Amino acid sequence: MGKVVRVGGRGTARRVETKEKDNWTGTAYKEYTDARKSAAKNMFVTVGRGTRKIKMSDIAETKGRSSGKGRRVSTNRGTGRRLVE
Repeated sequence: MGKVVRVGGRGTARRVETKEKDNWTGTAYKEYTDARKSAAKNMFVTVGRGTRKIKMSDIAETKGRSSGKGRRVSTNRGTGRRLVE
């Protein structure tokens, strides 16, 4: 993808390496988490402060984040408000 400078040894050593494409966000990460979830579908997860347990296959899929359009957000240490467009 590109070249980056890696620093090591308390800042005394430098080496130039090729940087691979990030896979911790976007569709690559979504595919990775889906594969892990399907592999662990028969495992149980403890929820509710340890009072219940559910199967991983019973956990619903996330659909993303709402847009927030038309809402007001606070600015300037909470003293001002701005409308999200």
